Amino acid sequence: MMNAVVEHVLAAPSRYVQGKNVLQKLGAHLEALGSAPLLVADDVVWDIVEDTLRGGFEEAGLPVTRVGFGSFATAEAVDALVEKIRAGEHDIIAGVGGGSTIDAVKAAGHLAGISWASVPTAASSDVPTSALSVIYTEEGEFVEYRFFPKNPDLVLVDTALVAEAPERFLVGGIGDALATWVEARAVAKTRTSTMVGDAPTHTGTALAELSWKLLWENALEALDAVRSKRVTPALEAVVEANTLLSGLGFESGGLGAAHAIHNGMTAAPQTHGLTHGEKVNLGTTAQLVMEGAPSQEIEDFIVFTTKVGLPNSLAEIGLTAEDTAEIEAIAEAAAAEGETIHNMPFSVTADLVADAMIAVETISRRVRKEHGLPEPELYRAPH
Repeated sequence: MMNAVVEHVLAAPSRYVQGKNVLQKLGAHLEALGSAPLLVADDVVWDIVEDTLRGGFEEAGLPVTRVGFGSFATAEAVDALVEKIRAGEHDIIAGVGGGSTIDAVKAAGHLAGISWASVPTAASSDVPTSALSVIYTEEGEFVEYRFFPKNPDLVLVDTALVAEAPERFLVGGIGDALATWVEARAVAKTRTSTMVGDAPTHTGTALAELSWKLLWENALEALDAVRSKRVTPALEAVVEANTLLSGLGFESGGLGAAHAIHNGMTAAPQTHGLTHGEKVNLGTTAQLVMEGAPSQEIEDFIVFTTKVGLPNSLAEIGLTAEDTAEIEAIAEAAAAEGETIHNMPFSVTADLVADAMIAVETISRRVRKEHGLPEPELYRAPH
């Protein structure tokens, strides 16, 4: 009889490049991976990056071939990119822009059997470094995770672009990254599965904690830098925390309740229009309540994330405590079989999730009032 095998896996991109104006060197980095790249970027992003990219590609002797992209990484969008890859005989595909573009590119690169690169133009999530994609419907509802046997061959983040991007993108990235440590420390207690292995690595957990530390020390100053459209050491630290450290931390440290609650929220129309990280932050707040975290920690988290500009109440994701049908639907989806919420070190039910979400509203309002912070305002999804 064979002994059981438990894998502790650290997953990471082959190369991570970050810095001011590094987009100029994208061609040189891609040249090492292939000779016929396909660039994927929506029209808004392409208008911003085209001139800089062309110069670098000319120096590297690479052709510039670009296709557009829609709103979400759907199965149909992925399949369309695979057809483009095969028709053009491309040997590397690079996603330039936001998380959905990059997710679609990773999935297409995998299906086509070629190399792929992530070139985020904002530090809005930890998607770029990971070996998985989140697939949605055309309406933005969560469908599935797709897992790949390797991480991107290249991740390149130009912090000058991040400084020019809307402040809300960086705020969302901070929300996504703050969840990484809260979830990883829960998984460390259970030693349950991560996105890439049977149990977390100590390295993945430690990187998740480092991401948390850098954010608490630098987030507010990094937001000041974006408001000034300047690159500062604080912004560089937050970009690394949001993108690299959070990416490695969630993938090799494990996910818990926060992201499962986010996935449940995608089914509620009231939450549409919020960024990934904004929804995740409500999930993190609910997870802290669910696990019975010390009251001071919960209060500190609410104060800090309010200052950052992240939702930590039902109202700020478009719901009220009276929206019981929506809250129960979110809770049921979050507690579905196979969701990462079952990595928590206690048994989780939909009732527990719903109770925690409703309790968050009361807690958030009390803490904000005690600290002289603005009351939560009801978010209304765009139509």
